[in-house]
Amino acid sequence: MVNISESIKYVGVNDKTIDLFEGQYVVPNGVSYNSYVIIDNKIAVLDTVDKRKTAEWLDLLEKTLNGRKPDYLVISHMEPDHSASVNEFMKKYPSTVAVGNEKTFNIAERFFPGVLKNKLVVKDGEELNLGSHTLKFVFAPMVHWPEVMFAYETSEKVLFSADAFGKFGALDCDEDWACEARRYYFNIVGKYGSTVQSVLKKAAALDIAKICPLHGPVLTENLEYYIGKYNVWSSYLPEDKGVTIAYASIYGDTKEAAELLAATLEKKGEKVALFDLARCDMAEAVEDAFRYDRLVLASITYDGGIMPVMEDFINHLKIKNYQNRKVAFIENGSWAPMSGKLMRACFENMKNITIAETVVTVKSAVDAQAENQLKALAAELTK
Repeated sequence: MVNISESIKYVGVNDKTIDLFEGQYVVPNGVSYNSYVIIDNKIAVLDTVDKRKTAEWLDLLEKTLNGRKPDYLVISHMEPDHSASVNEFMKKYPSTVAVGNEKTFNIAERFFPGVLKNKLVVKDGEELNLGSHTLKFVFAPMVHWPEVMFAYETSEKVLFSADAFGKFGALDCDEDWACEARRYYFNIVGKYGSTVQSVLKKAAALDIAKICPLHGPVLTENLEYYIGKYNVWSSYLPEDKGVTIAYASIYGDTKEAAELLAATLEKKGEKVALFDLARCDMAEAVEDAFRYDRLVLASITYDGGIMPVMEDFINHLKIKNYQNRKVAFIENGSWAPMSGKLMRACFENMKNITIAETVVTVKSAVDAQAENQLKALAAELTK
């Protein structure tokens, strides 16, 4: 049993057997599904866990309850990695009242029709008294589903933040919070920066001592750091100065151009993140594209278009509202290089994108002319 405080217990579980989170994101260190219990005159369980860990979670919950029965199940987010155990929970504790908003129960009825018979529908700002603890509900629609809501415990100043402030990685792995929290944010929540900004403004009115997310560690110190990161990320502002270079190459010539540019920039003291899009973790490439203030895309011309893996990467950026960056292009083509023009067109409708004047054109292999263009591009990017 892990204590958030004397009355608030952590009853989450680690999942180290999962290979892909949401069916697409590599999680080498697994993930945690977090659930919490407030022990008071009334007992509230906050969220369940993924069905992969239902039995383990229910056993832990039973030990934590120590013979008592839960009065409320607060459902802050209906995504199955948090709600998939609701059905089994209700079989075990059928008298429990499910707490959610109108959209919560609309979605719940689709996942498990007829299961939530005892319901308490709450509105934004409403409170639920448990005795010496009170939960105040703070709606957070589209962070990142429409039904999402936070719960703020007023006496101990604990914010239960749903998916916000979460990260990849099981809780017993030793890794930097920011790296996996950033990758988690931009790939899962990133599209909804404006709604995250709205929720951060709501949170600013709360006196928060601890943040309890649905993935990752409970945050108890230096909360300004974590909130500051979320403010930068959701504002779509560069977090650090640096250049992300992402390339799509077949025979190695486009790769050579990308590596030459990276080496030149590093000699100038620039931080460079280099990605082979055919082999890297796409989510990490997306993460660093948002982290740094400049982006270089290098692609061969393929079937008269862009290499598919590059097209996929650009589409990821577009979906996540990529903006406020400088972008440059390296194209390659043996007889009709077109990828630079086509990549540029993909960014024309993105917000506040500055296109570099220098376009590097490789005609089959890197030659002296291409090398000079790479030097010119490095100069422009570091101007």
